[in-house]
Amino acid sequence: MNEVFANWVIRRRAWILAGTVLLVLLAAFGLRRLEFSNDYRVYFDETNPQLQAFEALQDMYSKTDNIQIAVAPKNGKVFTAKTLASVRWLTQQAWRLPYAVRVDSITNFQHTEAHGDDLVVRDLVVDPETLTPAQLEHIKRLALAEPLLAKRLLSAAADVTAVNVVIGLPGKKLDEVPYVMTALHQLVDQLRARDADINVYVSGAVPIDNAFSEQSLKDLRTLTPIMYGVILIVTFFILRSLAGVLAAIFIISFSTVLALGATGWFGIQLSPPSAGAPTVILTLAVAHCIHILMAVVHGMRHGLSKNAAIVESLRLNIYPISIAALTDVIGFLTMNYSDVPPFRDLGNIVTFGVVAAYALSIVFLPALLAILPLKVQRREDDAVTTMDRLCEFVIRRRRPLLVGMSLLVLGLVAMIPRNELNDNFVKYFDHSVEFRRDSDFIDGKLAGLDAMLYSVPAGGSGAVSDPTYLAKLEEFAAWYRTQPNVMHVTSIVDVMKRLNRNMHGDDPTWYRLPDSRQLAAQYLLLYEMSLPFGLDLNNQINVDKSASLMIVIMKSSTSKQILGLEARAQQWLAAHAPPTMKTTGTGPSVMFAYIGQRNISSMINGNIVALILISAVLMLVLRNIRVGLLSLIPNLAPAAMAFGVWGIFVGQVGLALAVVSVMTYGIVVDDTIHSMTKYMELRRQGMSPENAVRHIFSTIGSAAWAMSVILVLGFSVLAFSSFELNSSMGIMTALTIALALAGDFFLLPPLLMKFDRREYVASPVTAIAEPRRV
Repeated sequence: MNEVFANWVIRRRAWILAGTVLLVLLAAFGLRRLEFSNDYRVYFDETNPQLQAFEALQDMYSKTDNIQIAVAPKNGKVFTAKTLASVRWLTQQAWRLPYAVRVDSITNFQHTEAHGDDLVVRDLVVDPETLTPAQLEHIKRLALAEPLLAKRLLSAAADVTAVNVVIGLPGKKLDEVPYVMTALHQLVDQLRARDADINVYVSGAVPIDNAFSEQSLKDLRTLTPIMYGVILIVTFFILRSLAGVLAAIFIISFSTVLALGATGWFGIQLSPPSAGAPTVILTLAVAHCIHILMAVVHGMRHGLSKNAAIVESLRLNIYPISIAALTDVIGFLTMNYSDVPPFRDLGNIVTFGVVAAYALSIVFLPALLAILPLKVQRREDDAVTTMDRLCEFVIRRRRPLLVGMSLLVLGLVAMIPRNELNDNFVKYFDHSVEFRRDSDFIDGKLAGLDAMLYSVPAGGSGAVSDPTYLAKLEEFAAWYRTQPNVMHVTSIVDVMKRLNRNMHGDDPTWYRLPDSRQLAAQYLLLYEMSLPFGLDLNNQINVDKSASLMIVIMKSSTSKQILGLEARAQQWLAAHAPPTMKTTGTGPSVMFAYIGQRNISSMINGNIVALILISAVLMLVLRNIRVGLLSLIPNLAPAAMAFGVWGIFVGQVGLALAVVSVMTYGIVVDDTIHSMTKYMELRRQGMSPENAVRHIFSTIGSAAWAMSVILVLGFSVLAFSSFELNSSMGIMTALTIALALAGDFFLLPPLLMKFDRREYVASPVTAIAEPRRV
């Protein structure tokens, strides 16, 4: 049947080539529909409880997406007339940034003080150029003593200050973040030109969104061409045929275009994780066709004509390639169990690529080879190859290899508990990325990106003025300030205490909460009426004054630290606060901390499904339960071993690594499928386990080695990504495939020779002569 199909492909090669080109051109039109999302919210389902809580909080208060522009005078002194003039200029200009809804700095901070019976509210710094040294020193003391400024917009040493710009992105266009960032870069350049004596650093939620997209697009522009080069060089080194390399180029290019074109037609948005799909497709596409190419070259080296070699290659490979493609599809489709939408998209896009590569490999590739001038140097049959020597080594040393590999597997599996689930989304970027360097600087001087937001209910409309509520909120804030890693806590309590002091002649002894709800409400009303447009209290109190926002800002923290802090906060609330004040922390940092845990849980289900389905495929294909179970060992062990290696050298598993075991399971089965289908065929024809292993090494070993090398090198290219989600996934996948290759060569053959001793009755028609011992 396979020979009939192969001959049909060769006869119809012109129609097949033309039809494929037309299909690729149709898919290419879908590339114009591709869109890239640079919103960190794409990592969360609409049903994600942390996202829902965050969106509800944003609806209740003013937006929290921000840009933080840090100004660091080179002389280490913020409170000079020149530096304050630059900060005031920056504050005024920042209002002109697209979608800016609020700008806060030390210069426009609404300082309050009493003048007789009047409450005066004005900018802390009005005309910096006219300030005397004494006035500058007075402003410095006020700023350092103000809880809303100290350690948030002003460093403890008064050597760095920040302008915080709240951005209200409409969320209607995909270019909103780049649009804002372009204007921001222009503003920063103007500031640097205006004052050469300052250093400027930029961080915040909007810049991190931009960094996600920039680094992903950078990977597409740089890593993909590198991947092409690696694959072409390795393919030529293996095949020693320019025509074979050209054929691989067509398969790679067409598979990628078909997959990305389908992505565009189906309206799937690219995002940082899914942007790595082309690199994955590149490796898988060439892996699917390498078996056919090597079989064709092998046949021609041993005297077959080109067309006869193509027919023989398809006869030998269609069945195992089909099964291998099926396992790849199962592996990548089970990524849909991920709780992170971009990883689901990655799995689906790569699935498109796998299906395209499979179809192209068994239809388009043979038709293309039939017209290409493929020239191969003949080789004598009695030549002893490296694979022959490796096979004899494995057969001679099968007992120590079985023991050694088993101990290695068990030893590395025992290291898995050394890993802990942890993430730090700022550290998704390495130090070559400007955003990471700027964020690290700001984090060391001021409150950084990691924040927990609490909308604390007061128990009814207007109840934020209740002294009992304010007192408990003050306790909660005070407790938080004692926690490790916490840099700054903001609450309405600080405003109330300052207003109470102001209304008592600025007497420091009155820096405490008002005694009555009516008095507190009057203070708030008087203060709000004095605030300028854009600097109201909507960022701290909701509209009906039934809840207030408490913001806890931390030093750069891991997901484990964030979740631990939130757990302790919940314990404190349960023990000390009334039920009406029950609340949970939210915000991007909290959302990312939780998503890692949720993803691990969902991926366990994906692993189970992949294991069941692919194991069932192996059992059905091999039609032998014992051999099927033996073949599962070298397929299950590599991912576990890779996580053991990771536990030894890294010990921290982040968001991306949760999908590696599911993603790689389908890939590592590929070599096993080719080897085991041939092995069982030979055993059923009466060949001994040892000679069946010899036959597998001599006929399939080179292709298995070549395919694994290409996959390892391909995924290793991702290791050079500046984006940790891509780099760690690439490293772990490459490591898993390398360990799988070692298992296929040094663990599976000894297992088969040890436990598959059943005698098969050879058919006199189909019996194959045992290969000579080398």
